[in-house]
Amino acid sequence: MTSRTIYRVPLEPVLGSRFQPTGFPDLGAATFQKPSGDAGWTQALHVESPQSMANRLELTTWDAAAADQGEGLAGLPYVRVVAEDGTFLTSSRLEAHRLASAYIMDGLINGTPGRDLLPDWLGLASGRAMDHRGLARAVFRLDPLSLVHGVFFAQKAWPWQPKIARVVTCFIDAEDVQEAVSGGVKTDSVNPKVDDNRGTAEGYGMVPHQRVEFTARTITAYVSVDHEQIRSYGLGGVGSKLLDALIDFELARLFRSGPLRLRTACDLEVRQGGESALDGIPEPDIAADQLTAAIAASSELLGPVTEVVWSQTGARKRAKA
Repeated sequence: MTSRTIYRVPLEPVLGSRFQPTGFPDLGAATFQKPSGDAGWTQALHVESPQSMANRLELTTWDAAAADQGEGLAGLPYVRVVAEDGTFLTSSRLEAHRLASAYIMDGLINGTPGRDLLPDWLGLASGRAMDHRGLARAVFRLDPLSLVHGVFFAQKAWPWQPKIARVVTCFIDAEDVQEAVSGGVKTDSVNPKVDDNRGTAEGYGMVPHQRVEFTARTITAYVSVDHEQIRSYGLGGVGSKLLDALIDFELARLFRSGPLRLRTACDLEVRQGGESALDGIPEPDIAADQLTAAIAASSELLGPVTEVVWSQTGARKRAKA
């Protein structure tokens, strides 16, 4: 039985050869030296991080226009956060910490703060070892995507702080990279000069700027799917198949539905001739049908969509208390 599936998907810019990598605070572009043949080294670049790619994979399940999960995912649970007037705010699919989001912890579920309800729902108790399979079943009932992409409940007041690692790890790196430096100027056709009261900080005047992009000999998306971790959840055949179907759905939507527009200046697509790297990932329509069937088969393990009501005032009061 396969314990891990690995994909190495070759990418290239949709237009030209330049692209803009992700930037990190106090670091900028993440360049590094990668070992190459004969004890040499190659200049490499971290184009997109595992955290960012996890978020992008999750977004394949979300319909931003409808502020809800995609129509084909009906029956799949998640946590929906709304304001007191019912206006949609966010969800466990959009939050970086998923089910551990501060909006879920500080919000109210049927009048009770999430951080007070969740320990019981997750089966956490003082003086008792954590039931990892019970935890997985509880998370599966709330939002299976948190089992796919990981969640960490860092709550010091709880008897345990459960942490579930990612089943899917994905990132994009480039090799043999070179800087592509360019620039431009923000023009002011009314008043090109600035004075003491109107400066560049206010948006006036001519403002030259530098731009650093990159070119690369190769750009590769690396994907690892840990099937052994899925089996360790103890969800049985139907539950495991649902997680597999979710992963196939996300990968199909991300890599087989057109270019990956990561940023304005980072629009990538599968390199011409590299489609064989996607072998094992179904076409999007097939993946959608498989997911619909898997959701129906797992209905007894799945809970409803959970609604959390969050208000800034209420969150502040509970934080002080």
